[in-house]
Amino acid sequence: MAESGDELTLDMMFAWLEKMPIPEGYKTEIVGGHIFMTPQRDTHFQIIFDLLEQLRAKYPRKRLVSDVRIDFPGRLNGFACDVAAFADGSVKDGRGHWRYQDVEFIAEVISRDTAANDYGPKKDTYASAGVPVYLIVDPYTGEWHLHTLPKDGTYHAGLSFGFGEEIDLTRTAVGLVLRTDEFPRD
Repeated sequence: MAESGDELTLDMMFAWLEKMPIPEGYKTEIVGGHIFMTPQRDTHFQIIFDLLEQLRAKYPRKRLVSDVRIDFPGRLNGFACDVAAFADGSVKDGRGHWRYQDVEFIAEVISRDTAANDYGPKKDTYASAGVPVYLIVDPYTGEWHLHTLPKDGTYHAGLSFGFGEEIDLTRTAVGLVLRTDEFPRD
């Protein structure tokens, strides 16, 4: 890939994915140029659905997405966030994709095989992109991890508690308190 015309792009990679026989019930995303396929589990879905229901207190349905491609800064980062909430007035770009600059909240529910992405490169990418609120929900440990105050590619505030403890986002762009008492464990 020495020539610039031969350089991989996210659009090329997603076009390849669309032609592949990906099994139903699998989520695909590209993290740093690597393709990951993750099966959706019932526990995973229940937490995502719970979060979306609670976020509806502030966000209209059209500003909430799950497993929808969002391109982030860095080399070949096309993520399909478990939950993303967009600021008022957000619009899609000229290609019909949501803009990462409009994201106010992201939640990732840990899957055993891709947990390292959520705790590592995705967290770093979200901080670099200036995502104000990043929540990791881990059904294996029964804990949630909140990351806020992104600056210079790092989250400068973090908080972790077990399921059952509320997540107070009232001092963030989200402006809500999220309940975790009904989050199932895996």
